[in-house]
Parts: sequence; structure tokens; C-alpha cells
Amino acid sequence: MTARVVLQQADIARALTRISHEILESNRGGSDLVILGIPTRGVLLAERIGRILDSIEPGSGTVGSLDVTMYRDDLATNPTRTPARTAIPDGGIDGKTVVLVDDVLYSGRTIRAALDALGDIGRARAVRLAVLVDRGHRELPIRADFVGKNLPTSASERINVRLAETDDREEVTIQ
Repeated sequence: MTARVVLQQADIARALTRISHEILESNRGGSDLVILGIPTRGVLLAERIGRILDSIEPGSGTVGSLDVTMYRDDLATNPTRTPARTAIPDGGIDGKTVVLVDDVLYSGRTIRAALDALGDIGRARAVRLAVLVDRGHRELPIRADFVGKNLPTSASERINVRLAETDDREEVTIQ
């Protein structure tokens, strides 16, 4: 099956700009925002969102990363994941609005693991979720607050997010 491109570089940039504006609007500004990307591509997207937030409202949205590997419920069946670095910005998350950023929202299990990991780090005032692609097929009652693109898919299809920093091209495909 050939891959069909559903988002190109300009589409991704537009989606991240829109998500950034929506984050600022829902938070009534950029104060007390912590943007945490979930490795690997979620971290890259979080960094981009952080730059956009800072260009709109300087000083808003400190960016970090949150590795959820050890909190996943599939480690027994899928032990091949290598833990990545968790980097919580200075000041922590206590009393702040945390925006988790991931590339694709599918079953919701990665986000459940992220919520568990956050609970071990501190107590956020609120937790929001931003994803580039929401493909449906949720197994847990989790939904994104900020979505770049809703892409209804069949369970047999695969969404591939490629970003210039890791993949030398910028696109989202379905295959």
C-alpha cells in the first residue's frame, strides 16, 4: 500500500500556529504555561510551539520533555522502547497549566502514561493536550484540547509523522 500525504510542511506550520494561538487564548495569555513534549516527535513539536508562543507573547510557555516509557502499560509485551530524557523547566509544574504535546493521538494509552508521570513530578493546576493528528480509535476516555488535524482512519492504517529535524522531510502520511 502506498503512502498518501495528508499534511505537507506548510500545513504542519499552519496547524502549529493555530494550536499556539488557541493555547494562549484558552490560558488567557502565556503566564504559568509549561509545554511538555512526549518523545520523540512530540518534543520537536513542543519546541516549535514554544517558539511560536514566544513570538506572539514573549516569555510565554517554557518548554520541556516528559518521557513516559516506564509508565506505559505495554512494557511486558513491547519492551523495545528506549527511555528518553525528561526535562522539566525550572520552576516545575506545581500550580501551572501544563500542555502535553504529542504527534499522534490514537488509543490514549500514551497520554494516560504521561498523566501518571506528571503526577510523580508535581501537581499542575490544569493539564491540556495538544496533538498534531487525532486519528480516533480511543481505548481510554481521553481527548485532545488542541488538534492540528482530525484524520479518521481504519485500525489497519498507519499514520507517519515525519519532521525535518529527525527525518529530513516534513509531512504526515497515511498508509
